[in-house]
Amino acid sequence: MRIRSTILLVSLLSLKAQTASDPSQQYDKVEVMIPMRDGIRLHTEVYSPKHATVLLPLLITRTPYGLAADSHGYNLALSGAYAELAQEGYIFVFQDIRGRYKSEGQFVMMRPPRHKGDLKAIDESTDSYDSIDWLLENVPRHNGRVGVLGISYSGWLTVMAMIDPHPALKAVSEQASPADMYLGDDFHHNGAFRLSYGLEYSARMETSKQNEAFDFDRFDTFDWYLRLGPVANFNKKYAHGKLPTWNDYVEHPNYDEFWRRQAVTPYLKQADVPNLNVAGWWDQEDFYGPLKIYETLEKFDRDHRNYLVAGPWNHGGWARGAGRALGKIDFGADTSKYFRENIQAPWFAYWLKDKGNLELPEALTFQTGSNKWESYDEWPPRKGVQRTKIYFDKAGALSFHSPAADGFDSYISDPAHPVPYRHRPIEATYGGASGWAPWLVEDQRFVYERPDVLSWETEPLTSPLVVAGDIVAHLFASTSGTDSDWMVKLIDVYPEKGEKDPPMNGFQLMIANEVLRARFRNSFEKPEPVPAGQVTAYNIDLHSTNHAFLAGHRVMVEVQSTWFPLIDRNPQKFVPNIFMAAEADYQKAEQRVYRSRAYPSSVELPIVR
Repeated sequence: MRIRSTILLVSLLSLKAQTASDPSQQYDKVEVMIPMRDGIRLHTEVYSPKHATVLLPLLITRTPYGLAADSHGYNLALSGAYAELAQEGYIFVFQDIRGRYKSEGQFVMMRPPRHKGDLKAIDESTDSYDSIDWLLENVPRHNGRVGVLGISYSGWLTVMAMIDPHPALKAVSEQASPADMYLGDDFHHNGAFRLSYGLEYSARMETSKQNEAFDFDRFDTFDWYLRLGPVANFNKKYAHGKLPTWNDYVEHPNYDEFWRRQAVTPYLKQADVPNLNVAGWWDQEDFYGPLKIYETLEKFDRDHRNYLVAGPWNHGGWARGAGRALGKIDFGADTSKYFRENIQAPWFAYWLKDKGNLELPEALTFQTGSNKWESYDEWPPRKGVQRTKIYFDKAGALSFHSPAADGFDSYISDPAHPVPYRHRPIEATYGGASGWAPWLVEDQRFVYERPDVLSWETEPLTSPLVVAGDIVAHLFASTSGTDSDWMVKLIDVYPEKGEKDPPMNGFQLMIANEVLRARFRNSFEKPEPVPAGQVTAYNIDLHSTNHAFLAGHRVMVEVQSTWFPLIDRNPQKFVPNIFMAAEADYQKAEQRVYRSRAYPSSVELPIVR
């Protein structure tokens, strides 16, 4: 009898668990085509909890990537990324944006915000507004409050929703949203074109209404891109002018009105809608954006509604899995699960359901190395932080003392033999075999001994060195050419012995990095040649981090001039438009990085005292 009772209890618990994880048993699904103010209709799925006993808020995600479904035709997010939110209880709404998948209209990549004086104009802000308006009128049993959230492009759409917000919009969470596609997000970094990502993403989004991966004829795309030759060959051989975004790259090589109008920060003039900005320290696509959006909104945040969370994640890593590790780096805790359960779910419950207390600091960041969450009342922090330069010195040394002797280190940068940005083979960005997602935490020893990569490092640290905030490289360098790229990487070098996992002995973990295209050293709007052979100062923003270099570790800085095919090859000869450069324009150049009293190259660190 006891055995039968036990079996029955186990069966009932199993059935309950299965039902709880099966959205088809939890929600009533309705598919609708919501009309916009210009008559275009957007495909939308609405999921209402079957057994709700109270009025619930609407939680909306808009996307260009399609509404992926499980075997029952229910959105995968309900049992995946939004599972913790689903436990709290919401009416979920998922929508295809204009021109994508089942929605009508024309898709425009990162459609610029409209001129508000044009009453007939539309943009993603008006589409969000019109969608909310329709949902409030037509979806039953809601409490009149709306939240919007999304990651990446959906994060950017979330920002668009709060530019001119609907009165019912009470909370948003933009996560990994781009802010400026020329200065620091997907397509360019400081004017340097992100070749592999820019090419493959535009092909994916604009070949048809659905996602389509570019058809490479080589598994190692490093090989394919090198054989492509000058980037002008892509239109000649493959795109034939049919990809609007690629054409925009070619026609707007500098930071002109096209890129400025697309950037979101000029439109952020109020912080009335509570906003949770989310970033990952190793986001391979949009790390610049969320911190820039947070920084911009801080200027208008009178009522303390602008928050920042940054963790040890790659692009969107907080929305999936436990987040215990990224690549080979173990963080000692389930950071992604912690975010979803203890930050995101309580955040929306507080603003949309008046539930609980908002026990969240202004900025909550995960300190890697020491592997712990830290709270700050501002970001970047100023209290208890001392900005300190660490200098390049002779014999590959990195020192907190300015160099006593004159000197420089040099290498030959050859566009025909560029430095790979990650281990080869470099698979296509999109696909199950791709190593794109975790590449920022790859062991940098694979390029450490290349003759075209310079490095300087400290002696093993006798005590932890903690950095929290913005990192800036101050480079004094010359080139024999008339244009150049400079990549700077800040690296944590693990001890050669003593790691629990032996392959981690001597591991070189990249903590911060960035590229600057030298033609834009004075202005992103007006490029100019670099004086050949002349020492030139470059200030390169390596962005924010919160990291502890532990005792026994070393601090390393690397400098190089190619990072392929992530960054397109600089001809190293000034041409008006690199997208139109010919094969003959590409040339070798001698690169010199100075470490002298007159030219003290350094990296400025925000060291926690």
